[in-house]
Amino acid sequence: MILKMNDIWKALALVVMITFSSFGQQRGPRGQQGSGQQGPPELPSTEQIEKMVDKMSNEILLSDEQETKVLELYKNHFEEIGNKTKSGRRDRSEMEEMKEDFEDDVKAVLTKDQQKLYTAYIKKNNKRERPQRK
Repeated sequence: MILKMNDIWKALALVVMITFSSFGQQRGPRGQQGSGQQGPPELPSTEQIEKMVDKMSNEILLSDEQETKVLELYKNHFEEIGNKTKSGRRDRSEMEEMKEDFEDDVKAVLTKDQQKLYTAYIKKNNKRERPQRK
């Protein structure tokens, strides 16, 4: 009887271990594993876009006229991305091309010195938003 009781405890311990280990592998929102974000980020709201441009304006010293033009470019860019992605999966190469075109449009509004500041600003913020993988 003692041997059987020992086997029951071992089986119970095994069931408990399996149960707890499965909790650690539960899927998060949208079906991805874990809590990290998978896929592209969500598009910013108009308010978020305005904050982004305001912050950038302070760092690269935009005039009021430049800030208005850049804000309009940002709003149009994210609206275009939203329209392209409503129908389904985003095409990575098309998104990269749109990003490059958008950055060129922004640079066209800027002076040469501001273009350098803008390029540095974009690099700095991309590093902050996308940590390197280990």
